[in-house]
Amino acid sequence: MPTSEGVLVVDDKFARDAPEIMAKVKSVSDKPIRYVLNTHQHGDHTGGNEAMISGGAQTIIHRNARANMVEGKMPGLPQITFADEAQVFLGGKEVQAHHIGRGHTNGDSVIYFPAEHVLHTGDLFVNGGAPFIDYSAHGSIVEWDKTIENALKYDFDTVIPGHGPVGKKADLVKWRQTLAMLRTKAKAACAGGAEDAIKRLDLKELGMTPSPLFERSMPAMCAELK
Repeated sequence: MPTSEGVLVVDDKFARDAPEIMAKVKSVSDKPIRYVLNTHQHGDHTGGNEAMISGGAQTIIHRNARANMVEGKMPGLPQITFADEAQVFLGGKEVQAHHIGRGHTNGDSVIYFPAEHVLHTGDLFVNGGAPFIDYSAHGSIVEWDKTIENALKYDFDTVIPGHGPVGKKADLVKWRQTLAMLRTKAKAACAGGAEDAIKRLDLKELGMTPSPLFERSMPAMCAELK
């Protein structure tokens, strides 16, 4: 988000993408990147942190997500953390970061732009794909749809997912319903044994494309649903 005092960025992809991100920022603003808000700790969202910090930006993340980065010995550790919410005021504009529950990980944040009526969900919402429940980062399929329900309380029209095309609030409503259906179907599939539960779960019925990451989380999901 460009402002008269500098630019605020949400997530910065992989390290190799940092030069392209910086070039795109320069195409819309001659001001420096002042803040980077990370939605969670995964490297495809925090990989550019080192470059951003070197350029003078301050990085902000939920404290659980930073702890996950420390545990994983990841580069680009954010300098600022928060517990429930953080607000950034820059150039007359306000941006809010909120931790509203577990889902993809235990450190997910949604980034809310109140004046623009826009919500950035990070990987709490992936538009068109299957969710990745990162149990190594204490994610939860049991709590995820409740977390999305909390996100829907904000006043927004446009939703930016962690992956996939930009959508509308109705898309996030549908995603919450889909997650609840997924949990029910996954529990039934797990009842026949965690080892081959993935074979009994038809993601296409839910309009989801299967992914290796989802398959990888299936045994832990069965343990959580047991």
